[in-house]
Amino acid sequence: MKDLHQAIAGFTTATGLPAVVWTASHDGASWVVAAGGTGIAAPGVLRLLQPGGVPAELEVPGGILVICATPGTARAWVGVGPCDPRDRDRAVSALAFLSPVVAHYFQSSLEMEHSAYELAERYEEINLLYTTSEILGRTVSLEDAAARILTEISETVGARRAAILVHDRSNDTLQVISSLGFEAAGLLPISTSDPDAVTAFVFREQRGYIFDDDVMPCAAESRFRQGGVLAVPILWTNPGHHPAVPLGVLTLSERRTGESFSAGDEKLVSAIATQIGTAIQNARLVRSSLAQQRLQQEMSLASDLQQKLLPDARLFAPEAQVAARVVSAESVGGDFYQLFRLGGGRTGIMVGDVSSHGMRAALVMALVMSASSIHAQATEDPAEMLTRLLGTLADELESTEMFVTAFYAVIDPVRGRIRYANAGHPHAFVLGADGSAERLGALEPPLGMSGSVLSARERPWSPNRDMLLLFTDGIPDARNHQELPFGEHRVTELARGLRGEAPAVVVERIFAAVASHAGDAPRRDDLTLLVARS
Repeated sequence: MKDLHQAIAGFTTATGLPAVVWTASHDGASWVVAAGGTGIAAPGVLRLLQPGGVPAELEVPGGILVICATPGTARAWVGVGPCDPRDRDRAVSALAFLSPVVAHYFQSSLEMEHSAYELAERYEEINLLYTTSEILGRTVSLEDAAARILTEISETVGARRAAILVHDRSNDTLQVISSLGFEAAGLLPISTSDPDAVTAFVFREQRGYIFDDDVMPCAAESRFRQGGVLAVPILWTNPGHHPAVPLGVLTLSERRTGESFSAGDEKLVSAIATQIGTAIQNARLVRSSLAQQRLQQEMSLASDLQQKLLPDARLFAPEAQVAARVVSAESVGGDFYQLFRLGGGRTGIMVGDVSSHGMRAALVMALVMSASSIHAQATEDPAEMLTRLLGTLADELESTEMFVTAFYAVIDPVRGRIRYANAGHPHAFVLGADGSAERLGALEPPLGMSGSVLSARERPWSPNRDMLLLFTDGIPDARNHQELPFGEHRVTELARGLRGEAPAVVVERIFAAVASHAGDAPRRDDLTLLVARS
């Protein structure tokens, strides 16, 4: 009231008219002087004055007193006087000026009082929102955070039982991940389509509800529902996408006071549920990111291991000059090549393509590499080697419904011949020094398509002059953005033009030409190319 006292004192100094302000006592039975003062007791006429109404004029010792009730909702009265009756008009004008000023002062004081009361009343709720945010910000485990949040909510709202249920997308059910006031072990998941479950209903409707104890009773919810229940959805709202994504439900029950939950309780708990929804979504994104990182690391490791399965072509000199390269469409693939020293200057060369690509193809490829290393040392004949290889792979190829194209040749420069077997591999050529290109065609279907015994063929081989050119489908089928394939003919023509170069140069130039043709178009298949002289 200090400011009001100063204002009244300034008014009296400026006008020469005394003034007084009365307010009602706390019980409303009497009036007290709030500021100023004339030594005159509050007159009974105050009770008759209407806020903002016509002022009253009283004769009092020392002259007249002009009184009015201030406008607005605040209960206050202002009096000017006592003064000489000759100053009546001046007193009335001064009262008209002072009354709204006093009214504004009391109205502002009343609003401040209400704001302070509201803030004090909501302090626990504000503190709960802050505490929840802090818990979610500092806790790594969502389950630990949920347990602490349930405790904080229950203490603020006054509930003895509480539960957080999270949606399991794999089976479309709600499962309790945190509980308070009951034992959650053994609780069965609740289907989101359950017509009797409050939690399923709230999840579907995506809005909070307050239910009495006799509304929608459900045996599956009996442990965490005792009496009235407040249930709100846990939602994740992405600012750039609508609608919100439902992630679960938060329930509160068995209120300590026995009273029903209020709309204010629902509003508060909904705000907490939004924070929980953000935390759940973040936890899922983190887990997904970590899983993706682990998968990428594992695929990178698998790719490194697969490359290490392929032999180093440089180790087969001087008996053979070989260059080879395998580029997978994914981290790992099904293309492969294999080289063998067979004694007597002979070199075994195999190229193959497991149907499809990716991890399954890579596993079959690894099995082929391992088995062929054994069978190639056990027999000199290419047909018998592939027949034995088929026997090893038969069960695996049948169970996976996959097949393998395989070309295997044994080059014998001492005898001047090459003997080969071809199980469905289309791209195998011998390029002669005269520029000819002879296809070593497939003699049988790919391994896994037929159980027949394979056959072999033989042709002359000119040491250091003939060149063996082997590649898989990915090279001629490489397409650019116009969907035009590179083509088998371009591969053989490039190789014929480079037949005087070392095998490594041939491989490098052909891969460069394929890359230039395809540009940044996505690779659809594994690429393998092998060039050999012996």
